[in-house]
Amino acid sequence: MLLYLNGAFVGLLILSNILAVKLFSIGEWAVLPAAVIVYVFTFPITDTIAEVYGKKAARQTVTAGFITQLCALAFIFFAIHLPSAPFFANQESFETIFSAGFRVTLASLVSYFISQNLDVSIFHKLKNKHGNSRLWLRNNASTMASQLVDTSLFITIAFYGMMPTSVLLGMILTQYIFKWMVAVADTPVVYLLVKLCRRQQADPQIYGYQKPEALL
Repeated sequence: MLLYLNGAFVGLLILSNILAVKLFSIGEWAVLPAAVIVYVFTFPITDTIAEVYGKKAARQTVTAGFITQLCALAFIFFAIHLPSAPFFANQESFETIFSAGFRVTLASLVSYFISQNLDVSIFHKLKNKHGNSRLWLRNNASTMASQLVDTSLFITIAFYGMMPTSVLLGMILTQYIFKWMVAVADTPVVYLLVKLCRRQQADPQIYGYQKPEALL
């Protein structure tokens, strides 16, 4: 189950970097990067891993995501500078989108590394205090604190100089409110994931996994 969670985590992370270039509005009061609809689901995954497999496993997942983003940053850079085929007429559009994506990915690297490690640290401290009880508290407390840091850093680095400061502050506020609402709503998902992971630990043959001695 840990492998599935790690795969989903990295996939959602890269997808959020691609989508972050697009800004969308909700009425006239909220402007958000499209990545927010994907990235918010990475925190329940790390919380689930920290709850079931421990702090070390959660840190390894965060590190894997960081390395993957570095690779994505390098690949985007090289793709932009590859010579275009004579019949490829969209080089300028390609550069416009993915050059912005380069800055977004850089912003994501900084905000991601700090916020995800903060999330794991807060979650682990609360778990040491409460044991297996109050999962809802450590899930929400760690996510809400780390998402505030993540949102502030990401919006500032990714979009500073591209729009007025008042708009940036509005984006930070509205995005954080959105993430806060999702953090509350996804609590049952965390409980479900934790239940599935512990069930797999109790019966390793679930999901096609067997203990090493069973294969001898």
